[in-house]
Amino acid sequence: MWQRLSFRTQLFLPLGLSFLAALVMGGVLLQSFAAGQLADENEPGRRSTRTVAEALNNSLKASDDPRKILDAFVHSLDNSSDIQFRSVEAGPAPSPKDSLRDLHGVPHWFVDLIAIPEMDAASPVIIDGRRVGDIVFMPDLSADLFEKWIGFLALTSLIAVLMMLTGTIAYLFAGSVLRPLQDLGAGLTRIRRGDYATPIPVAGPQEIRQSCEEANALAMTLAQLSQDNRDLLHRLVSLQDDERRDLARELHDELGPLLFGIRASTIALSETSGNLGNPAQEVMRSVEALQQTNRRILDRLRPLYIEELGLETSVQTLLQNFRRQAPHISLTATIDPGLNEIDRPLAQTVYRLIQEALTNVLRHAGANNAHVLATMAGEVLTIEISDDGGGFPADNVFGRGLTGMHERVRALSGSLSLLRADQRTYVRCRLPVETARDVPAAG
Repeated sequence: MWQRLSFRTQLFLPLGLSFLAALVMGGVLLQSFAAGQLADENEPGRRSTRTVAEALNNSLKASDDPRKILDAFVHSLDNSSDIQFRSVEAGPAPSPKDSLRDLHGVPHWFVDLIAIPEMDAASPVIIDGRRVGDIVFMPDLSADLFEKWIGFLALTSLIAVLMMLTGTIAYLFAGSVLRPLQDLGAGLTRIRRGDYATPIPVAGPQEIRQSCEEANALAMTLAQLSQDNRDLLHRLVSLQDDERRDLARELHDELGPLLFGIRASTIALSETSGNLGNPAQEVMRSVEALQQTNRRILDRLRPLYIEELGLETSVQTLLQNFRRQAPHISLTATIDPGLNEIDRPLAQTVYRLIQEALTNVLRHAGANNAHVLATMAGEVLTIEISDDGGGFPADNVFGRGLTGMHERVRALSGSLSLLRADQRTYVRCRLPVETARDVPAAG
């Protein structure tokens, strides 16, 4: 639970709890010491009450008319005095809380919070051996309570000011720490997504600055490794193209003449020996099938007419061959004529991607219609092949053919994705045209 809280919450929560604890501790201390302090402050008044009572009783004993002296004493007392005479008929003296006069704005909950001690200082007044009343000490605690209330407000205000000051400092400190950490987190996210060019701002405390510098150094290393990887992939793709070209040349130069010779010899043998009949025709059909197979293999190894006719015409020819081969699939296409401006190796990659995707549609999709899109927008070439077939297995997004195309696309700093949406399967590719043009072909 604690780990899920934000940094600011983890910082401010202990601070707030500590200030609240300090406030509660202040209230406890106030309640503990205020009662004893009130008792100590009013102890002289209690002693004075006993002294006055003794002097009054002595005067009453020596007087011939003690009632007159008592009445004169009672009239001499001021109503605001802490020492009062209370006759027996008036009942017991009230408690100090009940005798509070003017609280001067002190709230009652604060008065209830303080345990006011019992100040029993009643001294009996005796006339002719009979108790006629008491000299009681009834102090006015309003001023003392007001003093305690002001002290409590000062303590609370001090804690509030300290809390605000500490919170402001902590907020500014948290911001100065969190901002570089957020920049560092955003930078690491960019690095994870492959953006190595945008540096992470170096700021904050020394430890965070060092982490930002290390992250920037890591981004530079990853950028260099990514470039080396693309160069290596491009060289591998170029070597594959060279190998395909050499193999196609060998098939064309070696197998082609042999098949032509077999065909010519079979025709000559059939003409000189009229009794060969069906065997000669079978040989002719086999030779024609081998020649067609040889042409298909040559076309897949290296479509030589891309360099002669251009990519757009080559793709249109590929689409026509697909329509003849799969008449049950309705194939539509949107091909940008600007594709003819593209040179190898991008042209070969585009051609083979469309070829491989259409092959998968024919062999595995079970589709009724398909669409091929190849457009150029600025320096970005977009290719999309979609069909309404059954889609792809969840555990096999890229087959062997598309895996090879993915490597070719990565070598050209492009992206290739396969997704399913709206009951259609999409093979989407984006290639930077300018980058592909600038990549030198391997000799």
